Amino acid sequence: MPPLERPVPEAPYYAILSRVRRRPAVDVWPIQLADELPVLPVPLLEPDPDVPLDLGAIVSGVYERGGYAVLIDYTQPPPPPPLSEAEEKWQDAHLREASLRP
Repeated sequence: MPPLERPVPEAPYYAILSRVRRRPAVDVWPIQLADELPVLPVPLLEPDPDVPLDLGAIVSGVYERGGYAVLIDYTQPPPPPPLSEAEEKWQDAHLREASLRP
């Protein structure tokens, strides 16, 4: 990972953004399993402002168009790495709420 200006919390996922004028420093968004995916500011060339990139909307659209709800057997354990006990409980509740697990 590139050098960080300040420590970031431990998380299973990170979104990292590198701006040309700030390299090698980066912006980091730690993402927990139960977190909504962030909207990231995608830098364009000066003087244009950043453009919002809604990661949640993108992943949701790919999931829907790809038919993953019928392709993935959500009754099976998740692939590695293993989830923490809290993450397992969240996942089970989330999948039951979405009617993807009995």
